[in-house]
Amino acid sequence: MTISEVKAHEEKITAKLHEVKALLEAVEAHAKKNKAQSEIAKINAFKTKKEEIEKRFHHHLKTVGEAAVALKIKSEIEPELEKLRSSLQEVAASHKNNPAGAR
Repeated sequence: MTISEVKAHEEKITAKLHEVKALLEAVEAHAKKNKAQSEIAKINAFKTKKEEIEKRFHHHLKTVGEAAVALKIKSEIEPELEKLRSSLQEVAASHKNNPAGAR
């Protein structure tokens, strides 16, 4: 997953969480206005579920942060390391082809 894909997904989830919060507030206001205790209990259960989802989302954001670091390593460090490895292989091959005494 690219960094831009991660960011787009994060924004999508954040927007949905805001939408859920607004819906919860509207439903809760209506239930309190009508003094509907059974609805208020359901709303509290929904709030708890939303909080659980937000916690998992933020946990995954931390994990994604690590993934972003992994992408940076893959794009910057791995190519440099491969270049170094190739150079060392060339040197090792030239040593095999030209023994120390035959230079």
